[in-house]
Amino acid sequence: QVQLVESGGGLVQPGGSLRLSCAASGSIFSIYAMGWYRQAPGNQRELVARITPGGTTNYADSVKGRFTISNDNAKNTVYLQMNSLKPEDTAVYYCNAQIRRLLITYVDDYWGQGTQVTVSS
Repeated sequence: QVQLVESGGGLVQPGGSLRLSCAASGSIFSIYAMGWYRQAPGNQRELVARITPGGTTNYADSVKGRFTISNDNAKNTVYLQMNSLKPEDTAVYYCNAQIRRLLITYVDDYWGQGTQVTVSS
């Protein structure tokens, strides 16, 4: 099995910052990518940022220049530094990882439990 454990959400004022972390553990053979998605009430889940073990990143246009995704391959951990937060960033943020498990030949998607980020004055 594989587990993704997130931390770092909370309430912040507009213009503030938060840092999310997500650690993957379990029977991992290799990680192909890790990233963050978010879902606001009434909206579909959307990609926020994604990073490969080699450091290739991609971001949603709405967060470019404000959010930075990074990783620590040795710890199977991904981070999302969120600066200049806006009320429209309010959502549940989900960690995602594309992982090949030990003794398994295919890659699966795994999700964290979600962490609430609320940007409000």
